Amino acid sequence: MKDKLFRILRRGETEREEKEEARKIPKKSIGLIIDGPNILRKEFGVKLENIKEALERIGNIRVAKVVLNQYAPQGLIEAIVNQGFEPIIVAGDTDVRIAIEAMELIYNSDVEAIAIATRDADFLPIISEAKRKGKEAIVIGVEPGFSVALQNAADYVITMEGLHGGETK
Repeated sequence: MKDKLFRILRRGETEREEKEEARKIPKKSIGLIIDGPNILRKEFGVKLENIKEALERIGNIRVAKVVLNQYAPQGLIEAIVNQGFEPIIVAGDTDVRIAIEAMELIYNSDVEAIAIATRDADFLPIISEAKRKGKEAIVIGVEPGFSVALQNAADYVITMEGLHGGETK
């Protein structure tokens, strides 16, 4: 039997309601941005296929990008491409590029939900803008350090359970 690798929580639901709701969630078109240096760390053990599987329970991924810094190993870049994600390599800090990519998705009429995989509260304004523009907001993270403010602002919270078995709410 496959171990539980993630948990999806729609804000304001109990666990029983969450299970019932999962069966009737209409499929949404999702734009996904992954904060590579923040989420794809060896110590977390988070896999791209697990992120993809969790999101596919909510909707259909239409855009999937992973933002990496210039120090990303070639093997990681190849794994990202092999999973069907678009790698974006930036010099220096990745946060600005993540914000730009997320804003493009917010203003894309073909995307109904914005998913950001990060633990960083710096992206709280992105979540707020997505919701203000009528998009559903999904945050994907892992413990330790998964921003509570980010989780509380989102419509859906996906807690990945990496090597250390991330905490669930």
